[in-house]
Amino acid sequence: MKNRITAAAVLLLAGSLALAGCAPAESGDHSTMPGMDHSASDAPDSAGANDADAMFASMMIVHHEQAVEMSDRVLGKDGVDPRVVDLAERIKAAQAPEIEKMQGWLSDWGVSAESGAPMEHGEGMMTEDDMAALDAASGAEASRLFLEQMIVHHEGAIEMAETQIAEGESADAVALAEDIVAAQGAEIAEMREILATLS
Repeated sequence: MKNRITAAAVLLLAGSLALAGCAPAESGDHSTMPGMDHSASDAPDSAGANDADAMFASMMIVHHEQAVEMSDRVLGKDGVDPRVVDLAERIKAAQAPEIEKMQGWLSDWGVSAESGAPMEHGEGMMTEDDMAALDAASGAEASRLFLEQMIVHHEGAIEMAETQIAEGESADAVALAEDIVAAQGAEIAEMREILATLS
């Protein structure tokens, strides 16, 4: 999956501003997310959401989709550590419904679901080469590679979620971001423990 976040961020911001009928607001100061403009301008008043909410949902959908894809790939392999299998199944079970929830929010807010995709950034998304390496691995190596990649992936999700908590207006989206920080933080700790015991 090769994506480009900068174009997505610009398209989403422009679309949100057009829907809101307002001039561009000043960018946020979150320099850790290159290419992103976390503006505080309002989305349609009836939606109870702002541009940060729309950016979060659009980007997190793409991010979650890759986590589900990574899980599918490792679940299709033989010889994977049972703890990794269990983790991948839990990731799929948690993130697939969240994708649907966020797609519903974007629809309610009048934001195109395509606005957040394609996407690529250094905050957790795997490159085509990363995904190819996971495909080529088997057994214990696939287990190790999946854990290493998913830790980075989760760290990127937590960073996006923390930005949403700070800048979002939608109570539902902020609550989801808080859940992501807690759940994925715990999974990172679990993955590091498993990694330490892999032979």
